[in-house]
Amino acid sequence: MAYQAGGQRPAPRPVPDTCDTQAYLQDYGALLEYLSCPSLVVDRQWNVVMANRAFEALFCGVRPHPTAMPGENFLRFVLFHPGAGEVLGDHEPGWCLPMLAQLRSALEACAHDQELQAIRRDIAQDPLMEAAYRQGLPHWIRAVGEAATRLDGAVRLLHHPDPRRGRVECRIVEDSPQPLRELGYRHLTMVLRDPRRPAAAVRRPRRSRGASSHLTVVPAAES
Repeated sequence: MAYQAGGQRPAPRPVPDTCDTQAYLQDYGALLEYLSCPSLVVDRQWNVVMANRAFEALFCGVRPHPTAMPGENFLRFVLFHPGAGEVLGDHEPGWCLPMLAQLRSALEACAHDQELQAIRRDIAQDPLMEAAYRQGLPHWIRAVGEAATRLDGAVRLLHHPDPRRGRVECRIVEDSPQPLRELGYRHLTMVLRDPRRPAAAVRRPRRSRGASSHLTVVPAAES
């Protein structure tokens, strides 16, 4: 199976105990290694089932975090790792809000999922993140449309640690064959675009002094 990025390799995710399923996933992991762009497979809770070396290289400089490493749960990494913006450019509007939309959709489909509910509880403990989820997310969707909440086809900004890449756009491509979908898995690839093309300008919101959250795109709810 392909490399897990971001710190110590976690225990393999449980999958149906059949020879065909295990063999298919092993072969799919080998396929991921042929891809030159960062590529990962996640389950319904955004746990990383497998990832390739290009994904590992993208996040090689990420500092350790107890619960939000990119090779363990990508949703948690985007939302809760304080250094996520060092790799994920235009972090808040480009990555946080779309991933909050993904969480909302997942909870609507499976409201009693314990792992998703745990992420929701962690959001509720952060006033800025909670404001983003309750107020900023609906406002953003009304402004940009539901289509912007989809990951497949979205163009996002990355800060690649390889100086030959540097600040580069990627297009997220979802390509999940039927056997993966039957397991509840999704295959996502960050297709790195030609670095000679100008990337979108990065907007870095000001951080209020003493703010504990790294999310600043949405103000806290007014009392």
